[in-house]
Amino acid sequence: MEWLFDPNIWVGLFALIVLEIVLGIDNLIFIAILADKLAPEQRDKARLIGLSLAMIMRLGLLSVMSWLVTLTEPLFHIASQPFSGRDLILLLGGLFLLFKATTELHERVEGKVHVHTGNREYASFGAVVAQIVVLDAVFSLDAVITAVGMVEQLGVMMAAVVISMAVMVLASKPLTRFVNAHPTVVVLCLSFLLMVGLSLIAEGLGFHIPKGYLYAAIGFSVVIEFLNQLARRNFLRKDEHMPLRDRTADTVLRLLGSKKRATAGEEPEQTSDTVELPAFEEQERNMVSGVLSLSQRSIRSVMTNRSDISWIDLDQDSATIQGQLLETPHSFFPVSRGQLDNVVGIVRAKDLVACLAAGQEITDEYVRAPIIMPEAGGVLKVMETLKRSRQLVLIADEYGTIVGLVTPIDILEAIAGEFPDEDEQPEVQVEGPGRWRVAGSADLHHLQQVLETDALVSETDDYASLGGFMLEQFGALPELGQAIEVDGLRFEVAELLERRIATVLISRVEPQGDNV
Repeated sequence: MEWLFDPNIWVGLFALIVLEIVLGIDNLIFIAILADKLAPEQRDKARLIGLSLAMIMRLGLLSVMSWLVTLTEPLFHIASQPFSGRDLILLLGGLFLLFKATTELHERVEGKVHVHTGNREYASFGAVVAQIVVLDAVFSLDAVITAVGMVEQLGVMMAAVVISMAVMVLASKPLTRFVNAHPTVVVLCLSFLLMVGLSLIAEGLGFHIPKGYLYAAIGFSVVIEFLNQLARRNFLRKDEHMPLRDRTADTVLRLLGSKKRATAGEEPEQTSDTVELPAFEEQERNMVSGVLSLSQRSIRSVMTNRSDISWIDLDQDSATIQGQLLETPHSFFPVSRGQLDNVVGIVRAKDLVACLAAGQEITDEYVRAPIIMPEAGGVLKVMETLKRSRQLVLIADEYGTIVGLVTPIDILEAIAGEFPDEDEQPEVQVEGPGRWRVAGSADLHHLQQVLETDALVSETDDYASLGGFMLEQFGALPELGQAIEVDGLRFEVAELLERRIATVLISRVEPQGDNV
């Protein structure tokens, strides 16, 4: 037993354990891939059986080393090329690895999806175990030959095999979980198996490929994949800072289809005579986009601006008020004295008409208390207030000045598009193919959907209308006829009114072709 105290024995044992683990990694990965085809309750059993069989085979082959030596004797010759039993095993094993790895790669690269009407169909347990047995036979021969070439003591060889297999049994489940959670790693491992299969065929044909070349290639690929996984992890970590709602909204919009228009002159690719229609109509995509972006919009982007508010001045005579009621189709009006900021309350139009028809004064019983919310509040809060109050909501800025009002129709227009009143013209009017006449007060979110662009709205902007966008682009109040180009669209000032942009002509800009 003196050899137990020989340092060379322990160094050889440690080196052989490391090599046996390295040589068994490819076996372990393929077992993990095969076991994933089984039902969940059978996978651990298949992994354990596979690794146990691998250990038994290696121990058995080590016990019959004399037989392994005879495998190198030529059995026959083909064109002066001798073939031994070892060569035949390597050839068959390499072909098997190439076949299995190519089949697995084809399924994953082609993205085959197996759809089952009932429960998922799993592979037969016996068939998977049979494939594992064949793999064990191929990989065990390589590991045993390595062991025979490194040390002379049979006990050291067997100890190294048992310890390495124990390590792989403990690492099988974490490795399997990692492989299943990272599809690119599976493809990389299958590529390794292709390379190992090719090297086995080369060895069987008498062409020796140094293992160092294979390990260097595998090591380089592993480093690249590690950097890829690290970059993906950093991306996901950065993505986690985005609110879950925003990530969900972005995912839903991608599933609905991008609203970005195709490049001018670019024809959609068609691979067959059948033209595939979009799963969602444009109006449906716009409505879903409006719903998902509602909480991120400012109140200014959905409210009726102060300049467009129809309000009742109680200091005017009855005839003037009655005429105003007949000219405007609204059902609720803010009532004030002298100016809009001196708000008294909110009155229903039919109550005002009845009161004026009877020659009565507008008393407090007809006036509802006004609801005034700050401009900095969210659209969802205003919507909840509208649901409870059943009347319009006035919006005030930080100085208490009334800047607009919000009605249920304003919320609906933010989701489904514009619903002009009888006394209004649509803010976006189509004048021809790729040409629109748009009011300066038009909502940028709705305009983006109409123009199929993403270049008008930014989270850092403090404006919500087309006029505000144009002023930001020009840096000052533009002159009539001035124009800018943004994202293939030309915006031309068509009308100025009281130091504001009243109307804009928008047209698509055709790309200039190269002169030949």
